Amino acid sequence: MANEALLKVAGLRAGYGPTPILQGIDLEIGRGEIVSLIGRNGVGKTTTLRCLMGQLAASAGSIVLRGRDITRLQPDARARAGIGFVPQGREVFPKLTVEENLSVGRLVGGREGRKLDEDVYRYFPRLRERTKQLAGTMSGGEQQQLAIGRALIGNPSLLLLDEPSEGIQPSIVQMICDTLKSIRDELGTTIVFVEQNLDTILSLSERAYVIEKGRVLRELDRHQVSDPEAVRAALAI
Repeated sequence: MANEALLKVAGLRAGYGPTPILQGIDLEIGRGEIVSLIGRNGVGKTTTLRCLMGQLAASAGSIVLRGRDITRLQPDARARAGIGFVPQGREVFPKLTVEENLSVGRLVGGREGRKLDEDVYRYFPRLRERTKQLAGTMSGGEQQQLAIGRALIGNPSLLLLDEPSEGIQPSIVQMICDTLKSIRDELGTTIVFVEQNLDTILSLSERAYVIEKGRVLRELDRHQVSDPEAVRAALAI
């Protein structure tokens, strides 16, 4: 890999109770890359993100972020270490306003302690128009912009997104994809996302890891991940 690794994951294992899900995940993500985790439903993609964020404890293996082993850190410590997380279903606070939701993200110290208030509004101008609106009254696409903005405002070095296209109309999905690429280009933010939607994978990915039965089955390089047939085949594995 040409880029210096921001994230290294080796032999990651985790599960829910007695049920093992991750069977030894290995990933290496370069600084400033946009990488997708793809595969059928139920193979461990979301579990991988939850484990990276610390919402699920690893039973074995290691997670190293910027040279620091964070495998045993709690989620709040990982957020302070520079990980932002946009969960599946967005999980905004519905009874709080847009501004109040973003305030939650301000509690996290990002790179060099810098907060990205104005950048969030620049990338998602709709949020500036809706600062006093309750998040629960917004459309799915607006809520997704809010969820990304909330994760971004703390200036993470690594942004994790779970199914960013889910339940959103295609034109808004494309806008979000374009915005995420701008965030990477302008801020240097590394992005790892889980996705099932073919168009989103093709639009946003620079590389992809194909997950099957809790393991990385193979990797798709830049050329392969831009080939609809190759991605379609990987989604069907």
